[in-house]
Amino acid sequence: MSVTDTDSEAPATRGRSRKYTQVLGLINQAAIEVFASEGLAGASTQAIADKAGLSKAQLHYYIESKEALYRQVLQDILTDWIVVFGFSDEAFGPRKVLGDLIQRKMMFSFEHPLRSRIFTAEMMRGAPVINSMMDTSKQRTDQAAAVIQNWMNQGLMDKADPMLVLFHIWAVTQFYADHATQAAYYRNTAQQGEDKDRRYLIEQVTEFLLKGAGVK
Repeated sequence: MSVTDTDSEAPATRGRSRKYTQVLGLINQAAIEVFASEGLAGASTQAIADKAGLSKAQLHYYIESKEALYRQVLQDILTDWIVVFGFSDEAFGPRKVLGDLIQRKMMFSFEHPLRSRIFTAEMMRGAPVINSMMDTSKQRTDQAAAVIQNWMNQGLMDKADPMLVLFHIWAVTQFYADHATQAAYYRNTAQQGEDKDRRYLIEQVTEFLLKGAGVK
């Protein structure tokens, strides 16, 4: 093959690659919407295809099965949450590190409520799919609990079960994803929330949780 031949084919190859990636993105977003609304059992590949603007045959060109797509969505959520739940340098102390964690988790709840709900629904049915995928998440959580225990030992926080401190942070911040409609209704605000209101909620939740944890 000549250089000319290679050059002439490269743009077309890149174009196909871009299109393939774009279609996968559409499928992923459609799957998130359908799984969040219907759950794994209630979702169908036809519904996902319709949401993505594809025929069912086209969809199956890109995915192996509904179950495989669901596993991929869960894996993507876990991968993102490794970043969201990551701890900064322990030396920064609990107010900085936990405050940053709360802010990231609140923003994830605001910006990706459907993904949060998929995770919650999976957990509520006993985590049959995600359970085998959580080793890294478990290790990171154990490490975070150990850091919190060190802060407690140094007198920087009140004594408590460090794992439960993490659970309480997760529970409160998760509320704003799983119960966004309820929160907006009772607060008489738009469900998506304006930047000013989001900042207000983050400040309130952060202060509440840090005070509850006895952060000095």
